[in-house]
Amino acid sequence: MLVLVVGILLWSAVHFLPSLAPNLRSGLRLRFGPGGYKGLFSLTLLLAIGLIVWGWRHAQVVVYFQLPSTLFPLALGGIFIALYLMGAANFPSRVKQFIRHPQLYGLVLWAAAHLMLNGDNRSMVLFVGLGLWAVVQVQLINRRETAWNKPELPPWSADIKALLVCLVVFVLLVFLHPYITGRPVF
Repeated sequence: MLVLVVGILLWSAVHFLPSLAPNLRSGLRLRFGPGGYKGLFSLTLLLAIGLIVWGWRHAQVVVYFQLPSTLFPLALGGIFIALYLMGAANFPSRVKQFIRHPQLYGLVLWAAAHLMLNGDNRSMVLFVGLGLWAVVQVQLINRRETAWNKPELPPWSADIKALLVCLVVFVLLVFLHPYITGRPVF
C-alpha cells in the first residue's frame, strides 16, 4: 500500500509544482531548458504511474463496503462521461463553454464512479487520493490564473468527433482494464 501512496503523492507533487513552487519550476526550466524540463516532468509522471499501478496490483485487499451491482450501469456511464470530459480538455469542444477544467472534473467523476464499484482499501486510497488531488488542482489553477478565457465556440462536428474518439478510448480501456488493474470490467 505504501508504494501506491508514494505514487499518488509523487503524481500530486509534480502537478502542484507550477502553483506551489514557481521558483523551483523556473529554476528547473533554466537548468534543463524547456525540453529537458518537460522530459523530466514526463519521466517523473511515468514513474508515478508505474508506482501507482504496481502499488495497486500488490496491495493486500481489505473490503470495507460493497454497493449493489445495480449501480454498475450508472458507474459505467459516469466513467464514459468522465472520459469525454478528459478528452474535451484536449479537443475543441462546447463543454469548455461551461466547464473551466473539464479534464480535472472528469477525473473527479472517474474517481467517484470507481468508488461506487470498489469499496476496498486500495480503491479508497487511489480514487479518493486522485479525486482530492484534482479538486485541489482546480483551486490552485484558478488562484494562479484568475481570468477564465473561454475558447471560441467550435462547430458541432468537433463535439461529434470528440465523442467518437471517447467511444474508441472507452472500448480500448475496457479491453485493457484486466491487464492494467488485474480486474476485468465485465
